[in-house]
Amino acid sequence: MKFLFKCLPVFLLGVILFVPSALADNSVKRVGGNTRYDTAVLAAKQSWKEAKTVIIVGGSAYPDGIAAAPLAYQKNIPLLYTNKHNLSAGTKKGLIDLKTKNVIIVGGTPAVSKNTENQIKKMGISVKRLAGSSRYATAAKVANEMGRSTTALVVNGFVNADGLASISYAASKKYPILFTNDSTLNGSTANAIKNLGIKNTIVIGGTKSISNALYNKLPNPSRVSAKNRYDLSMKLAKKANLGTSYTYITNGFKEADSIVGGVLGVKQGRAHLLTNGNNLSKETRTYIGDKNMKSFTVIGKASSLSDNVASQLKNPVVGKTVFIDPGHGDQDSGATGYGLLEKNVNLDIGKRLNSKLYSAGALPVMSRTGDTFDSLEERVKKGAKAKADIFISVHANANDNNSANGTETYYDKTYQSANSLKLAQNIQPQMVSALGTRDRGVKTAGFYVIKYSQMPSVLLETGFVTSPIDSNILKQSAKKDRLATGISKGVSSYFK
Repeated sequence: MKFLFKCLPVFLLGVILFVPSALADNSVKRVGGNTRYDTAVLAAKQSWKEAKTVIIVGGSAYPDGIAAAPLAYQKNIPLLYTNKHNLSAGTKKGLIDLKTKNVIIVGGTPAVSKNTENQIKKMGISVKRLAGSSRYATAAKVANEMGRSTTALVVNGFVNADGLASISYAASKKYPILFTNDSTLNGSTANAIKNLGIKNTIVIGGTKSISNALYNKLPNPSRVSAKNRYDLSMKLAKKANLGTSYTYITNGFKEADSIVGGVLGVKQGRAHLLTNGNNLSKETRTYIGDKNMKSFTVIGKASSLSDNVASQLKNPVVGKTVFIDPGHGDQDSGATGYGLLEKNVNLDIGKRLNSKLYSAGALPVMSRTGDTFDSLEERVKKGAKAKADIFISVHANANDNNSANGTETYYDKTYQSANSLKLAQNIQPQMVSALGTRDRGVKTAGFYVIKYSQMPSVLLETGFVTSPIDSNILKQSAKKDRLATGISKGVSSYFK
């Protein structure tokens, strides 16, 4: 790295030893059975040792489950599923374990057959059915069963994503969920609004879900919309204002798990968020980071919500915004040696680090992703604009003496001195281990980007491009990939 360009006067205060963190990862628990029926029973048992009354809906009748969820919360009872034609074995055992005496079936016989109802009755359990001729009518029946509310949520009954995201909010406020289609107010819903004395309606979803023409026909309407189901669940979680010290996470495309997750979350006064089943969605990460969430329960087995998502939730870096600044760029090549341009080395490592951190659950932001140039002041401003939790500047070193070699990490004492030191101490040994380079330690220096960035900040000197030893290492893709993995691990350790 070009010495005069990169810094204010440098003050070397010696090497600081790394002290490994003894703190723990985030807490992640999984509640998942072999089937949706088993998962619902396991979820119920998280909050109910006994349940004299239980709601049962058809295992694929998701609109019925969405409509029933606020009723389950209001009556303080769990929600279970069954197969259409026969009472599912897992659900039958659940009713026995919960010592259930009364069942409310939500949905008509196309969802839960008369035969299934009779099987429940043969267990000595009384049965009441709330059902209409359509999903609209069934939702209206459920709303009528709830206590009076002057506000109702209106959701497109054919857009399950909107309904799933609504559950915790609707239930926590004791608002019924009523259904419509995208452009026409169904007669059952219109009658429910009139008969229940609904004076305010909250429309869930954008204009593709419920048109403006229909919206304007509703009493005193307001709308909550979002760019996707994950964003919608985040917005509604904020409105519900449930606790976030412990949070429920479900796959936003697995309706059965998400319905019971919403019921369980609101029962315990805890937020419920939707995510992608294979990779934690950006919107969910953002809310986790904003609320500094540390404890989670995922609903569903690994085929529903992957072990990768569970690992991301467990990683202390989840939801953290990490600003990655690959030094130099464009006309400023930085240090040169043995066929290497520092700007290219920095960008390659920065991109790999970006990928590793995103895979770990973080929200990385890069100052540059191509061969472009920003001034030092612009880099600092970009980090501040990103509201980064930490700032990492990636560089390679240079010296007139080609025997100089090794890896070192710098921090500055102007802002966040203790945390910057901690960050440096966590990253430095990981870099040395990954590259097999000489350990030059952790040092202080007034490099501009770490002196003026107000979040914990470090500048990494990965190796000397002017060294035949280090330059050979920095030419190897496998080594740079290991380095990025090591830096990512160091960042995760810092957040423990």
